Amino acid sequence: METALLTRIAEALERLAPPPLAPPRLDGADAFIWHPGPRPRLSPVRRVAAVDIGLLQGVEAQKALLLENTLRFARGLPANNAMLWGARGMGKSSLVKAAHGQANAERPGSLALIEIAREDIVTLPELLEILREGPRRVLVFCDDLSFEREDADYKALKSVLDGGIAGRPQNVIFYATSNRRHLMPRDMIENEQQRAIHASEAVEEKVSLSDRFGLWIGFHNCDQSTYFAMVEGYAAALGLPIERDALLARAKEWTITRGSRSGRVAWQFALDMAGELGVKVDA
Repeated sequence: METALLTRIAEALERLAPPPLAPPRLDGADAFIWHPGPRPRLSPVRRVAAVDIGLLQGVEAQKALLLENTLRFARGLPANNAMLWGARGMGKSSLVKAAHGQANAERPGSLALIEIAREDIVTLPELLEILREGPRRVLVFCDDLSFEREDADYKALKSVLDGGIAGRPQNVIFYATSNRRHLMPRDMIENEQQRAIHASEAVEEKVSLSDRFGLWIGFHNCDQSTYFAMVEGYAAALGLPIERDALLARAKEWTITRGSRSGRVAWQFALDMAGELGVKVDA
């Protein structure tokens, strides 16, 4: 009697329990945003905020490296995880999105882009397990990745890039951008070096995370001629009705007010000029 009652209670609880979650799907879009949690999901991005790869000026060597790596992966060939590090506003994240767009222009639907937020990096192993058996090739992207201390997030990323007995899924590649070469502040590394008994070993532990990326691409501050090339490229793409000399004079004045030169500054200037000249921009 008691057994029958317990059985009915267990069956009732099973009916009340929510059904198991289906794995997130990767059809219907070429880009998604990862939302972890009790009910993990991938929300589709209908239109990626990307610029044409031809508009990215002053980073020709970096562009060639990342594009070749991305196209190779989209074609089903081996490729490396990539770390894009260096100066702010020089097109690191723009290049990742542009390379993804170029890969799908060459081979439509071949490569899905999934953006993971910095604060969700600890859930990267969970995301990779979901993607492991999928039929589609996936580029997982984390923008502005860095660590203020050695925490669980740091360990999670380090273990999934190369470590672990399961290894990285063959259908997944990981790209990250950072302003820091070793993903953590210099004073953190120096403090560890001063406190440690074996200083060299402590520093090796800190910098070994960046070594897990097979492709390491540096971006540096641009000079004035490169900045002008960026401005002219954007002006041509937007169809700005302004003479070259006047354009460059205004562009130089713009950098003085901003105190820096970069691809981001060039794009912001081009948008400002478009608004002033009454040119509509397809956002």
